[in-house]
Amino acid sequence: MARDPYQELGVTRTASADEIRKAFRKLAKQYHPDANSGDKKAEERFKQVSAAFDIVGDAEKRKKFDLGQIDADGRETMRGFGGQPGNGPFNAGGFGQGGFHRSNEGPEIDLSDLFGGMFGGGGPGGAGRGPFSGGAGGGFSAKGADVKARLDIDLEDAIKGGKKRVAFSDGRTIDVTIPTGAQEGQTLRLKGQGSPGRGGQGDALIELAIKPHPIYRREGEALVMDLPVSIPDAVLGGKVEAPTPDGNVMLAVPKGSNSGQTLRLKGRGMPDGKGKRGDLLARLVVTLPETVDQDLEKFAEAWRAQKPYTPKRK
Repeated sequence: MARDPYQELGVTRTASADEIRKAFRKLAKQYHPDANSGDKKAEERFKQVSAAFDIVGDAEKRKKFDLGQIDADGRETMRGFGGQPGNGPFNAGGFGQGGFHRSNEGPEIDLSDLFGGMFGGGGPGGAGRGPFSGGAGGGFSAKGADVKARLDIDLEDAIKGGKKRVAFSDGRTIDVTIPTGAQEGQTLRLKGQGSPGRGGQGDALIELAIKPHPIYRREGEALVMDLPVSIPDAVLGGKVEAPTPDGNVMLAVPKGSNSGQTLRLKGRGMPDGKGKRGDLLARLVVTLPETVDQDLEKFAEAWRAQKPYTPKRK
């Protein structure tokens, strides 16, 4: 059985959801298999903190765990019919009043035999007929718990889709298909990839996070970038090569362009929830060469002497 998930993550029971996430990310980064190749202890520790976060990192599961409705492995605990431990006929402590009690004298009773006799699950031909089995007699069997993972993807993968490998808390890895037009915070559900249970395996929930990009800044569905242009191209106009998530394109810079002027590339930005892409905004930055030669210096001196001007503030 797993340890208390709060202890695994090193947080108190009163910790906020943000504190729990920060603790998990710190430990996951420290013990991730990619950073500890061949280290079995680190791998096991990574599994433990991931399993703990699967319980207390989920608001609903955390509530159930705090109420004693599930254990540290995510399994449902047996509770009395009255909604409190110890009040039901299946509590290990007995009925309370007038119920079965475990005696310190005489042979111990096998509870599975007892319940099998009561519900037809223990004798010949009786298997699966009780109310807590999944057989033909009705009742229910608990499905395995869902598992969660976070997957960081590149901006280009969010736009075009692709495949990524994700590691689960139990050490498994699986290739995940990123859909075209994936959104920040979108959750992908992988059926039957969760924890096993009597009623079948749970699901795996993969939350997508789009990594910051070195060129583009996101503003809703628009992407914004700085585009350096030379002084001749800014003054005379010209064609400059501009990067886009779909590949480089030639962009026409208007004559007399200034830094801060924005050129719009239609449909080259981020997709919205319906797959329609926003625009890419190229913010011009008039840029001097790294080394200013003498001809440029002489031209600037003559210009300043003959046609002085003060740029206007915008």
